[in-house]
Amino acid sequence: MLKTRHVRAVTEMLDDIVKEYKLEVPKRERDWRTYEQRLMVRIKGAIEELEPLVEEATGSITVVKAQRRGRKPELTIKQKTILLLLKRLFDRSNREMSTQLMAFSMLTGIDVSYKTVERLYSDEEVLLALQNLHVLILRKKRVVDPDCSGDGTGYSLTVRKHYATEAQKLKNRVKSAKKSSKKKEKMGFIYSFALMDLDTRMYIGYGTSFKSEKDAFLKAIEMAKAVGIDSVRLDQYFSDQSCVKLFKEKFGEVTVYLIPKRNATVRGPWEWKQMLKRFVEDPKGYLREYYRRNQSESGISEDKRRFGWRIAQRREDRVDTAAFCAALWHNLFWLK
Repeated sequence: MLKTRHVRAVTEMLDDIVKEYKLEVPKRERDWRTYEQRLMVRIKGAIEELEPLVEEATGSITVVKAQRRGRKPELTIKQKTILLLLKRLFDRSNREMSTQLMAFSMLTGIDVSYKTVERLYSDEEVLLALQNLHVLILRKKRVVDPDCSGDGTGYSLTVRKHYATEAQKLKNRVKSAKKSSKKKEKMGFIYSFALMDLDTRMYIGYGTSFKSEKDAFLKAIEMAKAVGIDSVRLDQYFSDQSCVKLFKEKFGEVTVYLIPKRNATVRGPWEWKQMLKRFVEDPKGYLREYYRRNQSESGISEDKRRFGWRIAQRREDRVDTAAFCAALWHNLFWLK
């Protein structure tokens, strides 16, 4: 019978177990020649799939206006959606993007101002199209009840502040500061969290928040409900019973892999006890499954190398849209 002392005995030796495990599992070397070839195939595939997928995503959207007033829209929903996604891919400012469109207007017939480009981030039709696109990409890849991992990060909203540095400053401030009546300082970064399917490397759930990583995590969970989850791996920030209960409530039977804290106890729901039992009986086998979450870390690194660590928008809704566009491109690059 599993007891709390059994769990804590393993957690006390965990550092030594991890060291031994890493010696037994050699690090895989990357073949850079084949990596570059696969990368080019993914990029070409993403560009080829973009237009037909956006066509399908926008085809079901019908706009009905009570009164037909004002000018006719300069762009169709499809054009607006593709324009926003390309802007995120090229990582250009609104003025730079509108200037480039002006140069290519002889081919595309599209010539809009930088203000029109900025408004796309809060355009309700475009937001609907982006949500439809997310669903269509996962459906095309046949992602259903996947084995997942999750990880959080953040994006800076100004060139003066880097996310990792500012996040650490905020943590230190919370630990040491006393209650103050001063006006709350505006955040210089946004939290994000992504749930990844380990087989396809697709993001099945994505969330952003100005409040906390936990809030972004909860938003990602809500989005992931559309495809379900069979198993999940999360870092020690989420290593508590409430997380196990949450997955049970949202997805039913889910195999959860968390690293128990040193003061962990077997008291709690059945799913928590089962997780601890797997951890105690076969620590190395458990770590083998848990460390599959490294794919989430490499996915975030991949996104930041491609799209940068900064988001140029200021309004909260537009910041959310910019981050979601990067997540959509991540999935498009792994569609092939």
